[in-house]
Amino acid sequence: MLKPLIVAFLVTFAAVACAAAAFVSPWWSAAAAPLLLLAATAVHDVVQRRHSVLRNYPVLGHLRFALEGLRPELQQYFIERNYDGRPFDRDTRDLVYERAKGTDSEEPFGTELDLYQAGSEYLTPSMAPRPVRTDPPRVRIGGPDCTRPYDMALLNVSAMSFGSLSAPAVLALNTGARRGGFAHDTGEGGLSRYHLEPGGDLVWEIGTGYFGCRTADGDFDEREFARKAAHEHVKCVSLKISQGAKPGIGGVLPAAKVNAEIARVRGVPQGRTVISPPYHRVYSTPRELVRFLARMRELADGKPVGFKLCLGSRREFLAVCKAMLEEGSTPDFIVVDGAEGGTGAAPLEFVDHVGLPLGEGLMAVHNALVGAGLRDRIRIGASGKVATGSDLVKRLLQGADYTNAGRAMMFAVGCIQAQRCHTNTCPVGVATQDERRARAVDVPDKSQRVWRYQEATVKSALQIMASLGVDDPRDLRPHMLLQRVDPYTVRSYAELHTWLTPGELLASPPADWASDWEAADPDRFAH
Repeated sequence: MLKPLIVAFLVTFAAVACAAAAFVSPWWSAAAAPLLLLAATAVHDVVQRRHSVLRNYPVLGHLRFALEGLRPELQQYFIERNYDGRPFDRDTRDLVYERAKGTDSEEPFGTELDLYQAGSEYLTPSMAPRPVRTDPPRVRIGGPDCTRPYDMALLNVSAMSFGSLSAPAVLALNTGARRGGFAHDTGEGGLSRYHLEPGGDLVWEIGTGYFGCRTADGDFDEREFARKAAHEHVKCVSLKISQGAKPGIGGVLPAAKVNAEIARVRGVPQGRTVISPPYHRVYSTPRELVRFLARMRELADGKPVGFKLCLGSRREFLAVCKAMLEEGSTPDFIVVDGAEGGTGAAPLEFVDHVGLPLGEGLMAVHNALVGAGLRDRIRIGASGKVATGSDLVKRLLQGADYTNAGRAMMFAVGCIQAQRCHTNTCPVGVATQDERRARAVDVPDKSQRVWRYQEATVKSALQIMASLGVDDPRDLRPHMLLQRVDPYTVRSYAELHTWLTPGELLASPPADWASDWEAADPDRFAH
């Protein structure tokens, strides 16, 4: 780390220059003054708690903020690129930062959105707007087989594992969730003390590696799962089938990040790369999946159970719907992850070419459940590219009941998109297991930023809904979201997409759904 060297160097040379100015020659004052200023800056940077970059890189870290004062094109090139190396919306990132810091303002500055570009979307305000509600609505998670339902916030922390994130980052996220009354998804990396100690509500995610509830040979351990699911802070349990950035392949935690604590939490050998397989051992057919989810709910003593996926084949999801109908059992929630979700461990070709984007996946899952007559039993969460109030409202219009944010929550904790997640050298201490770097994350400050960001974003969503003439998310309708098809044509989502009616697939499937519904087999996954 450069931090101790920089501080020691500047303090030492400043002291030497001051001594020389006092006892050798006054001319040394020319060197002593700037060295004293740099030394004072270095000490201030290490002590302050507002900027993680400066805590890890005193003095040098100011170069980043200098870049932000340059032309946007330079800032875009040097700083604002996402984990997959593609440009990320600068305005969105800055808006998240402002809300997290509590400096969000309504000062107008124009728009960079080309409303006449094909594919652009915009919401339709009403001539009779509603008063903005001051009590954010909650979403009841829990179907007929759930005995311990949970009321979910409209915006929550998306799945990010301890191991991928540092301990202070996890502490900040969970502390913020507790203070703001929203949920924190653990990710598939196990249930650590950093998730549990702050007291925030948890969605415990179980992936293909079954970390935290696995046997020595990598199978699912029912007894260990039941023991941990009984914890008072675990409110829901989620089975991860796939994730947005890399559907169909497993996860990788580099050996450099697998320290003794990570190994203990995950139940894996220390210092060895951890690979999550692409498939589950606990099921191989839609019917087995539905039965296993029911078993998980039983082991969790009636707490809500669901699964997360990045949708690929609509036919396969319809096969799961048929299995639910035949088994008479449903999950309590389904989280739809968008293929546009970002991660440092995702192969670029998967990010660009595999899986459905969030909007299309949401509409497919929502319509499938409606058409199969199951929608009233299952809540849908949306995860992927959710950062602003308008994002939240659009996802609700497309079929979601609530949303989860990942990258935006990382921004709130201090992420600057340095793209060093996989190297264990994150400059702001968010995505690293290097304790010296991780100390840059000041938990009290960053947890408050997480809370403020979530609160401000939900407030923004409620303001937008009120402008649409709606004060309850359940009253949002597809015709309220418009999309420009070409420079001369605009259509609403109600016109652009097929929206099934309750039980329509069971009675008379529409032409564009009929072949997939007929071919869907509850006893095998097949395109």
